[in-house]
Amino acid sequence: MPDTPANTFDFIIVGAGSAGCTLAARLTEHKHCRVCLIEAGGKDSNPLIHIPFGLALLSRVKAINWNYNTLAQPHLNNRELYWPRGKTLGGSSSVNAMCYIRGVPEDYNDWAQQGAEGWDWDSVLPYFKKSEGYQRKADDYHGVNGPLCVDDLRFVNPMSQTFVDAARDVNLPISADFNGAQHEGLGIYQVTHKGGQRCSTAKSFLALAQDRPNFTLVTHALVEKVLIENNRAQGVAIQVNGQSQIIHAEKEVILSAGAINSPQLLMLSGVGPQQHLAEHGIEMKQNVAGVGQNLQDHLDAIVQYRCKTKESYAVALAKLPRYVQAALRYWRKRNDILSSNIAEAGGFVRSGFAADVPDIQFHFLPAILQDHGRQTALGYGFGLHVCNLYPKSRGTITLASAEPAQPAIIDPQYLSHPDDQKVMIDGIRKGRAILQSQGFAQYQGEEVLPGKDINSDEALLAFIKQHAETIYHPVGTCKMGADNDDMAVVDEKLNVRGVMGLRVADASVFPRLVGGNTNAPTIMVAERAADFIHQQYHLA
Repeated sequence: MPDTPANTFDFIIVGAGSAGCTLAARLTEHKHCRVCLIEAGGKDSNPLIHIPFGLALLSRVKAINWNYNTLAQPHLNNRELYWPRGKTLGGSSSVNAMCYIRGVPEDYNDWAQQGAEGWDWDSVLPYFKKSEGYQRKADDYHGVNGPLCVDDLRFVNPMSQTFVDAARDVNLPISADFNGAQHEGLGIYQVTHKGGQRCSTAKSFLALAQDRPNFTLVTHALVEKVLIENNRAQGVAIQVNGQSQIIHAEKEVILSAGAINSPQLLMLSGVGPQQHLAEHGIEMKQNVAGVGQNLQDHLDAIVQYRCKTKESYAVALAKLPRYVQAALRYWRKRNDILSSNIAEAGGFVRSGFAADVPDIQFHFLPAILQDHGRQTALGYGFGLHVCNLYPKSRGTITLASAEPAQPAIIDPQYLSHPDDQKVMIDGIRKGRAILQSQGFAQYQGEEVLPGKDINSDEALLAFIKQHAETIYHPVGTCKMGADNDDMAVVDEKLNVRGVMGLRVADASVFPRLVGGNTNAPTIMVAERAADFIHQQYHLA
């Protein structure tokens, strides 16, 4: 029997992010399964990735980021919003705030009711537990044997604890575990850390695959399209150092490039809305109307205070000795300030428009954040991020051109549904009540955004339109759904409709946003995808 060519594999995975790294680890567990993982970025070697506090500066490191921007948003004063996405091993799990949140059971039961059969809470919980290396003891909600280390923070700023303690003043519960029995309320986030360092999917899952002889990693490679012949994915065309290459897949191509790049790549490959492909001169391989539709994201507004206390994390000369001390402690023991993810505390509350689950998420920062950290904000302060968890607004990802290097057009259509405006306004009011509670008096703070005189619904909406930004959770653009759903791109086993040997496994398959951060659910999707593949091909 002839040797397999060096450019031929059983499975090709596009994107070494949260889902792609997970899939690579799980598929290479089978030693006869040849896997190639392709990443547009490079290695995750920047130290700011691995030091949790480095999060404050990561948005300035353009080499590890796609640096996307949206179209001008008509309901946000025609602003173009910055959309950072990870472009390095680990993807966005290497640049996110490391909060480990799954959402609530109702989120996944809703997926199933929308046509994603077999994705109800009871079906997905085992996969959350499978991926998780929980540093507290195992229980009904948590697993302890998975690669992804989920730990308590080694350092919590006193102001973050004040935020949690304020729950008593505003009649909210305190949650010791947002992923356990008590989701609602305020608490300290658990994080994807290991030994005081970021535990991205590159550090956790990809590390398992990299020493296996059946694994090949290709970095700095732009995938131009999936090669489809006779309704079957045959491989991918990639560009490395200006040179085009073909990589062949004997079993499957799996897109794990995220909610922006996966639909873009499908369309470049001839899978998408017929008229849109024709407009860009792309030969249609399969007319799938839902590709790039159903875009959802969490919009976020910050209630920002300046204060006189020196407890906060700040760019200030007086803090320099403390930071030097913290750096020494981190070097020795991986603790103190540099082990903080900055967004240490938060919570889940119900707006006045909520149904049966919390629809507002808070992230509290004992710091002043300006322009995603791309600008330096001097002085002491603290802020509360307020996020509407279940937006009704829907946007699109479309092609700007048939050129693969040209970024897709991102149009989230934020606040296009009037209900989203109402929830955001109510969320700001609830967040303000927390920051105005008794415990915060000691910090002698003054609200600078929206500003103490901004109180009416009209004034608060004007503030949101001028200042709200993404909190980095785009999903839904390759929606999973039933056969009779014209907008469903993939079926319940993540197969692309009408194309054999092609799957999508990342946040783009979410039918609807979950009530929280999206990294853990994306990893869960990849865990399930690996199991579907194991079952289909009888991998042992």
